[in-house]
Amino acid sequence: MSRLKSSEPKTSAITDFKEITKMGLSISVVFSALAGYLLGADKVNITTLVLLALGGYFMVGASNAYNQIIERDLDALMDRTKNRPIPGGRMSVNTAFFIATLFTLLGIVTLYNINPKTAMWGAISIFLYTSVYTPLKTKTPLSVFVGAIPGAIPFMLGWVAARGEFGIEPGTLFAVQFFWQFPHFWSIGWFLYDDYEKGGFFMLPTGKRDKGTAVQIIVYSVWTVLVSIIPVFGFTGDLKLSIVGAVLVFLLGLLMLVYALRLFKRRTVKAAKQLMLSSVFYITMLQIIYVADKFLR
Repeated sequence: MSRLKSSEPKTSAITDFKEITKMGLSISVVFSALAGYLLGADKVNITTLVLLALGGYFMVGASNAYNQIIERDLDALMDRTKNRPIPGGRMSVNTAFFIATLFTLLGIVTLYNINPKTAMWGAISIFLYTSVYTPLKTKTPLSVFVGAIPGAIPFMLGWVAARGEFGIEPGTLFAVQFFWQFPHFWSIGWFLYDDYEKGGFFMLPTGKRDKGTAVQIIVYSVWTVLVSIIPVFGFTGDLKLSIVGAVLVFLLGLLMLVYALRLFKRRTVKAAKQLMLSSVFYITMLQIIYVADKFLR
């Protein structure tokens, strides 16, 4: 019994650490960065891969921790977030700030050891997410546009880590993930609308779960698919995509578009959740297809 009791605080501390850094989200972002690196690398360097994974996790974890510090009072109002470490009373603001600052420093140093431009883009991502996107969430639906910028950096960050420069190739990877975030986050804003309203967050483009929002989701879903197959036309430098790869990506896009159209038709929470899941499936499979296409072509 004494052993069980002594292990509880440690388990709680680990759980809170995962929550304050949003481990699941951070890992998915690291996945995007690693995919971008594999696309840009002429020869895979394991050391660089490890540094990118660690640095990427540190940067995303820092952004999430700062976000939860800033929004702690609003998080306490929403069912989805009221049990987070800070509003739940299990972690002090000072502790969270220490974690966020430590992760920022570790992230910048780790990414700098890959190359300076990778560290620069990582730092820009933290700044935009915490200093621009987070405050705007309670001011205007345009916050989603601003948030899509740091959200799109990881995919291109991997290419910059591999090549040490920014060009048409990482710009295309940025565009793919940039446009993808609108149907993804608007679907989340749709099915969490009531909870977001408690915190005063404006996440939908029209401010409502209406046809106007659904139409914009469809438009940005189409743009996402179109941008995603651009590499097949040979306009994107060393970033290439075979016809087979482009067809697979296009079919993935059609699946996401089907769910976007279903949301327009039904305008239900269930339809929004289905679109969100299909968007996650889309970006994950797109990155896998891009990487597999490069090495199998």
